[in-house]
Amino acid sequence: MDLDRFSADAPDDCDAPGDARVCVVATRPDTFERCRDGIYPSPRSYDRTREPFEYIAFYRTVPVSAVTHYARVTDRTEQVRGEAGPMDEHDWEALIDPFSTERVAVVFELAPLIPLSEPVENDANGVRGAWYCSVDDLRAASTLSALAQRPES
Repeated sequence: MDLDRFSADAPDDCDAPGDARVCVVATRPDTFERCRDGIYPSPRSYDRTREPFEYIAFYRTVPVSAVTHYARVTDRTEQVRGEAGPMDEHDWEALIDPFSTERVAVVFELAPLIPLSEPVENDANGVRGAWYCSVDDLRAASTLSALAQRPES
């Protein structure tokens, strides 16, 4: 279990505007750790790199199989493999190579992760691709099925 929500220095969930648009993505442990460090990379060909949204929410495949956190997007940086940027070669190997052969990524730079007061539990097949909702939708949903029924998912 992730104990971030009990940490005294975790950002408060109530500060995000309820109508702000959220992109919900699946993350493996390596990717989630880089999100904690302030970056979420995505191959440039993925639709989410061109969509407007203010926050990213993270469905964690393991250990919890739930959406547990979200973060405000502070910047988007396009990075070409081998050039200087937010990712190093290890990041490319761990975070991009398992999903794409693309040599260009968009790196979403993030404010500190905000733990949801109640995780959005997986009661279906997890998150595939990117889903879109509002911060209020994310706060109100208790299951992925409920979140998927929101208008933008």
